[in-house]
Amino acid sequence: MSDLAGRSALITGGASGIGAACARALAARGANVTVADIDEAGAETVAREVGGIPWTVDLLDVAALEDLALGTDILVNNAGVQHIGPIEQFAPQRFRALQTLMVEAPFLLVRAALPHMYRQGWGRIVNISSVHGLRASAYKVAYVTAKHGLEGLSKVTALEGGPHGVTSNCVNPGYVRTPLVDEQIADQAAAHGIPEQEVLAKILLTESAIKRLVEPDEVASLVSWLASPEAAMVTGAAYTMDGGWSAR
Repeated sequence: MSDLAGRSALITGGASGIGAACARALAARGANVTVADIDEAGAETVAREVGGIPWTVDLLDVAALEDLALGTDILVNNAGVQHIGPIEQFAPQRFRALQTLMVEAPFLLVRAALPHMYRQGWGRIVNISSVHGLRASAYKVAYVTAKHGLEGLSKVTALEGGPHGVTSNCVNPGYVRTPLVDEQIADQAAAHGIPEQEVLAKILLTESAIKRLVEPDEVASLVSWLASPEAAMVTGAAYTMDGGWSAR
């Protein structure tokens, strides 16, 4: 498949997990991929694999993004982190950092990419949100708040970008088999007072009708379709891939 041949794509958090899977999927459709990540070695490895370009960037350094101009046709805002804790114990600086990484940085990248997309009359913005962009869970105040904010950013971008041939959508997976999920097992166990081996069944998958983790390649397949010409009339949407969680 080469329906994205000649198109350029930028993926944040592209060194591993969903981001790396998206890099492979978009490259397989013919896109020239830039793999952006704070992990220099990881970005270089994935970029080498897909014949793309690595970009080592700290998205928390928002001042460096304010005057950025991007010549990318496809922007995938994927970078994210998680932190578990009750609100009254949640460090304010940690809360702010998650908003910066998952709302302000995507805004600045969208802002930097739209002029090029508008000039050519074509663009695709895909924001990796979460079922937590639509639903809430206890002990995830910063993550849930940020993902709800990302949903709003995506919808406004869809309204403004539509007349210029630019679409903007969210992909909303449940728990995905990534290092981000693996790293929160211990924190979830501590917050809920259960053994780590019980977290998957009792916490992560309790709301899902399909009792397994989402695979990164499954998320990437939806992202690559949203970036394709076939999805030209799909914008302002939130596509759940949560095993039935949000059906409740």
